Amino acid sequence: MNKLMILCTIFALIFGASENFADAVKFGDCGSKSGKLASIRVSDCDVSSKVCLLKRFTNATIELDFELVEDVVVENVTTVVHGILLETEIPFPLENSNACLNGISCPLAKGQTHKYVQSLPVKIYYPPVRVTIKFELKDVQTNKTIICVLIPARITLL
Repeated sequence: MNKLMILCTIFALIFGASENFADAVKFGDCGSKSGKLASIRVSDCDVSSKVCLLKRFTNATIELDFELVEDVVVENVTTVVHGILLETEIPFPLENSNACLNGISCPLAKGQTHKYVQSLPVKIYYPPVRVTIKFELKDVQTNKTIICVLIPARITLL
């Protein structure tokens, strides 16, 4: 009887852990070309959840750590953000899309880890919907995507 309880407990722990893992936020790569993402953090995002909850009338801060994988020097970097709703990409205007002013020391070179930080306003008038945020850093000269990441999110009420 004691062995049965131990086996049931082990099974429950394993099943529970795998279920939580399956429900964790999955950040996706959407076409990174000259960069490799090392880590991503989104403020107030519970990574054990399926989506990051973004509260209206707050700011969501996104931090990316990445490095270049190509032996190039990138002088200027721009940030491009879209919200994807019903498979339609909707441009998200930024006050300042110059990524070199948001924590990155430009020019970028291979062999260095770069940290990018951007705060995005979640406006009060945004509808409470599920959205995928497409976040890109691009080389201004070549328009080549350095890093592209998809962030599953849901805009929530206050």
